Amino acid sequence: MPLFSRHPKYTLINIQKKEIPEGLWTKCDGCAQPIYKKKLEENLMICPKCNHHFTLNAKERIDLLIDKKSFKEFDKGMTSNDPLVFKGPKTYKEKLDQDKKSTGMKEGVITGEGEIDNKSVVICVTDSRFIMGSMGSVVGEKITRAIETATEKKFPLIIVSGSGGGARMYEGMFSLMQMAKTSAVLARHNKAGLLYVSVLTNPTMAGVFASFAGLGDVIIAEPKALIGFTGPRVIEQTIKQKLPQGFQRSEFLLDHGLIDKVVDRKDLKSTLSSLLSYLV
Repeated sequence: MPLFSRHPKYTLINIQKKEIPEGLWTKCDGCAQPIYKKKLEENLMICPKCNHHFTLNAKERIDLLIDKKSFKEFDKGMTSNDPLVFKGPKTYKEKLDQDKKSTGMKEGVITGEGEIDNKSVVICVTDSRFIMGSMGSVVGEKITRAIETATEKKFPLIIVSGSGGGARMYEGMFSLMQMAKTSAVLARHNKAGLLYVSVLTNPTMAGVFASFAGLGDVIIAEPKALIGFTGPRVIEQTIKQKLPQGFQRSEFLLDHGLIDKVVDRKDLKSTLSSLLSYLV
């Protein structure tokens, strides 16, 4: 018998793979790099690697810009009807119910008054999660009433637009009328000598941009926000030409004089506060 028994050269160790809980990481839409979600939230939803600005919802915008405990919401219970009894794969009522449930909002805009560094303002914020932030009759009415309140109280007005949709097709002409209505009431606000600052975020498109979002006395935008009427892919397909690099992004529009300033989200509140100090 051999003096020593042969042992395997390597010992096999059974290591169980640990599961990584879902929701801890997210992929950046700008650089495609994974980001620890908590770190992203602490950085105001801005990618620390490429400075891509993730979309914020309306409540997050208000929390970012308005002094704590100073916000008072207007017309909180206002909801849309179905004037055309719209039918399709999903009815308009089904779409509304779905987005109410998923967002916790009753419509695609929050309006109210509050303070920015102790300066009183009226603020409206559209939310792209609610039927792409499109402008139906309730969105138009809430914004109109907010502007009228700002004019009556002689408050400066701030509208933060994040609306990939324009006029809401489910309401037909009722929706298109809101473009004229919001523009008319802004003209009265302007005639009263009062300030309106329009803040454009990604995306701000179509009828929203062609009405109240494009009418600010001062128009500022977050970096690389998509801003315009028709999207670049549709334009390229229509004119059969390649568009310039960065077309319809904030920086391109700043270079061509359509907006006044591109502002990083971290500096947005301080920029608005400075504008209020200078211009009110």
